Amino acid sequence: MTLPDTPQHRPAYHFTPQAHWMNDPNGLVFYEGVYHLFFQYHPHSSVWGPMHWGHATSRDLVHWQEHALALAPDELGMIFSGSVVFDAHNTSGLAPQGQAPLVAIFTHSQPSTEALGSPHQHQSLAWSLDAGATWHKYQGNPVLQSPGLKDFRDPKVFWHATTARWVMSVACGDHIAFYASEDLKNWSMLSRFGQAMGAHGGVWECPDLVALTLHGRERWVLLVSVTSGGPQGGSATQYFVGDFDGRTFTAEHADVRWLDWGPDNYAGVTWSNTPGRCLFIGWMSNWLYAAKLPTAPWRGAMTLPRELQLREVDGHAWLCTPVAAEVESAFQSGSVIHVQTSHDLSQALANSQGRCRLTLTADAATPWALQLSNAQGDIWRLHYNPETRQFAVDRTMAGQSDFHPEFATCHMAPRLACSSVIHLQVYLDACLMETIADDGLSAITSLSFPSTTWTGIEREGNVNISLQTL
Repeated sequence: MTLPDTPQHRPAYHFTPQAHWMNDPNGLVFYEGVYHLFFQYHPHSSVWGPMHWGHATSRDLVHWQEHALALAPDELGMIFSGSVVFDAHNTSGLAPQGQAPLVAIFTHSQPSTEALGSPHQHQSLAWSLDAGATWHKYQGNPVLQSPGLKDFRDPKVFWHATTARWVMSVACGDHIAFYASEDLKNWSMLSRFGQAMGAHGGVWECPDLVALTLHGRERWVLLVSVTSGGPQGGSATQYFVGDFDGRTFTAEHADVRWLDWGPDNYAGVTWSNTPGRCLFIGWMSNWLYAAKLPTAPWRGAMTLPRELQLREVDGHAWLCTPVAAEVESAFQSGSVIHVQTSHDLSQALANSQGRCRLTLTADAATPWALQLSNAQGDIWRLHYNPETRQFAVDRTMAGQSDFHPEFATCHMAPRLACSSVIHLQVYLDACLMETIADDGLSAITSLSFPSTTWTGIEREGNVNISLQTL
């Protein structure tokens, strides 16, 4: 069934492909002033199928240009998720002397053997000498074969300066395996993590091990996506804070921690080659209903880029996900409306065509709420309960939801911050909604499909609101 085009749902400042199916972000790398976003892509259909790598670039993390396909399936299989690194010293030997390549490390997946449950996923290489415009697959692929596992995918590679070698994280069904290499071609096992840790409601995917700093001390964070069993049902991304000694990752906590409490932030990973920063982006969907979303001719979007940071609360280190500074700057340079009345705010919302940012300042000691509405009677509601210290996003009446029985839901998130004032932003971009509180300590990322543009805003309790557009 072909859906009619839905320009009313096309976001203005989140990335979507011009057409067809998209899921996981892949191969994120910053090179020569350009942010590269590769992604899982089916160029011939609006549902998942033979996976390719699509490609888009940006200089400001807000405006994106889509390019030709980067990698396509071959005799070794489909092109599943992976990463890209800048091999500055040509350790791989894939570039001519005096040059340095971009190297993609990705999963080759053979669908023909998947039904048999046999090992069918292996890690392979490709390289580029023209800043990611064209790619050449390594003739010695695969460089790391499955150790007898059915699920063995999504390699995320980084240079570990202390041990002067590359480290790879690979998802292995119910745990993460770490490997090391000096040349990106020959890999040796280091350790495993996670079989008795974290959430295991589904298969583990898309690992990413990153170093962050808290109070001048290096800490390590391991991101792991799980296909089901998330806090709102379906897929979600969990994280572990701990230590990595170059061989073994050790978590410092036993509780399950979610990167985002909404239903629609999955498979996110970070950009490589960004010294001093840790920039993240996720797929803004959920495997429960991703194939049924009522958008056309595209299906799939990315979250806003976020800056991963650690913050201490009550003696514990928590991961924060505020939007990237470039996104913040783009809104600060746009028009700002400091609202005096609900009528002014509703008029400004209508003028933005549902593509804006709402900034809220609210009292943490009393209940408050924000409600969006339109002429068709759709309602999207955000509220805070100080007794339970929980935010809630309610999309049960926010428009079309008949495409899946589990879409019309209410999403709860705990408030971790202890301040008496709540600072919160809602990034509203057509069907995409990102609610980020207390500089990223709490986040709820979710989709909604209103029948028409949001044109009304009501607020309850002690809350001040301003609206900004790009």
